[in-house]
Amino acid sequence: MTAPQVAVVTGAGSGIGRELALACAREGMKLVISDIEAAALAQTQALVEAVGAPCLAQACDVSKAADVEQLAQACWRTWGGVDWLFNNAGVAVLGPAWEASEADWQWVLGVNVMGVANGVRSFVPRMLERGTPAHVVNTSSAAGLATLPGSAVYCATKHAVVAFSECLAKDLEQTGVPIGVSVLCPSLLPTGILRSQRNRPVSLGVSGPTAPAHEERVRAGMAASTIDASDVARMTLEAIHARRFYVIPHAHTGASVERRMQQILGDFRAIHQESTR
Repeated sequence: MTAPQVAVVTGAGSGIGRELALACAREGMKLVISDIEAAALAQTQALVEAVGAPCLAQACDVSKAADVEQLAQACWRTWGGVDWLFNNAGVAVLGPAWEASEADWQWVLGVNVMGVANGVRSFVPRMLERGTPAHVVNTSSAAGLATLPGSAVYCATKHAVVAFSECLAKDLEQTGVPIGVSVLCPSLLPTGILRSQRNRPVSLGVSGPTAPAHEERVRAGMAASTIDASDVARMTLEAIHARRFYVIPHAHTGASVERRMQQILGDFRAIHQESTR
């Protein structure tokens, strides 16, 4: 009998990360979960083990390459490899673009972008050496496909994750090794993202006050969502099995993407029509 596959989920202490871990557990997979928040991570581990899945939990700050490398070493030491990698950890700050501090950029870029890059750098070479089918899922956001006011830092990092994932998929195609890639782009839904400041390193201080209008917009969007984190996890696993690249759970995201593309193409056509006159 083939041994159960192994899945790794970062940012597994709550929200989408916790539900991804549980969805994999229900598929009979062994789990390796990580989070910067030890108590929340222990709660997820208990839930995963209650499903009957073996689970290794390890605290990890994904912005630190050494932490992620230690996580990868633990995976190979414990179970000899990883089949599915979910680079899921993420944080956010809100407010006008010009109010974001250097520390805000350092924190959000460190987790949202370097967390994904560190995961790929530590895990993908080992997956390539192993040479067996595998899959990488990088969590971006609908904010990685469109833009909105009050979210410049967050949108910038999530657009970076989409572009990085697109390039990663093309790079892996050229290797001939069957490693797929998906980028997960959920819109607002009930998660703890508004409370991510609780895990901000003390060395980076606290961010400035969030404009109430921006925070209220996020809260309203979460409350209005017709899908939750468990739905996102289910859709993500379906996408892995179908080898789909873009995972866009919310139907309204399509309209946002279309508006942005129409603006890009409209300005493109205007420039080139003027140049031919």
